[in-house]
Amino acid sequence: MAIKKKQISSTTKSRPVKNQKKPASVTAKSKPPLAPAKQKIAQKVVGKKKSKEEKRNPETILYQKKEINLKALLKDYKKLKSGDPCFNKYQKKAIRRYHKEEALKPYQAELIRMQKCLENKNRRMIILFEGRDAAGKGGTIRRVTRYMNEKHYRVVALSKPTEHEKTQWFFQRYVAQFPRGGEVVLFDRSWYNRAVVEQVFGFCTPEEYKNFMRGVIGFEKDLVRQGTTLVKLYFSVTKEEQAKRFNRRKTDPLRQWKLSEIDVQAQDRWDDFTTQKYEMLKKTHTNIAPWTIIRSNNKHLARLNAMKVILNAVPYERGNSDLDFVPDPKVVISGSREKELMDAQRIKLGSFVG
Repeated sequence: MAIKKKQISSTTKSRPVKNQKKPASVTAKSKPPLAPAKQKIAQKVVGKKKSKEEKRNPETILYQKKEINLKALLKDYKKLKSGDPCFNKYQKKAIRRYHKEEALKPYQAELIRMQKCLENKNRRMIILFEGRDAAGKGGTIRRVTRYMNEKHYRVVALSKPTEHEKTQWFFQRYVAQFPRGGEVVLFDRSWYNRAVVEQVFGFCTPEEYKNFMRGVIGFEKDLVRQGTTLVKLYFSVTKEEQAKRFNRRKTDPLRQWKLSEIDVQAQDRWDDFTTQKYEMLKKTHTNIAPWTIIRSNNKHLARLNAMKVILNAVPYERGNSDLDFVPDPKVVISGSREKELMDAQRIKLGSFVG
């Protein structure tokens, strides 16, 4: 009996125990090696498990299916920034442009308030943008209207009159564009084409010019008396600055459309334009409808101060009392003062300068 018990116990010991864990060495040896393709997949799966810190501050970014090291990228950027003068030039230019546009925004917000006031009171407003070619009229108009309600303003730039319009009263085609109540109309060149451009290039007869100069004062007087706010702006640049801007138009494909046949001759006819400018100021600058001259060699200052002049023309409740609404006297000059300066130039130098 004792022998049987021993045999039973020995057989029990030789049997493997269920759920017994195998040694790690045995487990590792028992697994077959992964195929290369599966190894890559496994590596990718492992790589996806990143800590929160790694997610917030990754060392690499994926660009066009390629991983780029951020530290190396930043190093290249610093090297480029410090070593490339063109990079610095364009970067500084972009920053300056950004700051200039930001400086206009408080005044553009005021223009919206002014427009709302005109709408509420059912008032009409006309703004004339006159001046030398390439003086910045169009750019200023775009900044003035950029955030305004397009339902309550219009920009009018009339082409040369048709044969039918030539038979009409001269002011008729302009009157057809006049604002309704609560609307602002901005004329990119106006009826004063006859006083300067048409007279210089002979597009009107001496009699037509004379009739215009006689009639325009009464025309504008009636306009203002009947409740229209009229602002007359003349943008003035030097001959050198105009030439510089023309050259840019010639070489820049984005600006070539601005260059007209009249622009090409503007430099050659500079003195003729100056004479007609003087005559216009002398005969059409009145207390009821005065001219305001904007020195526009500096485009940004011209735009900023033109906005101030426009805002000061309408009594409305201002939204930002901290803003400076006083025009810069170096940029904004009354028509009468400009005429005095031109008279002084002619006496001193024997001719007008600009």
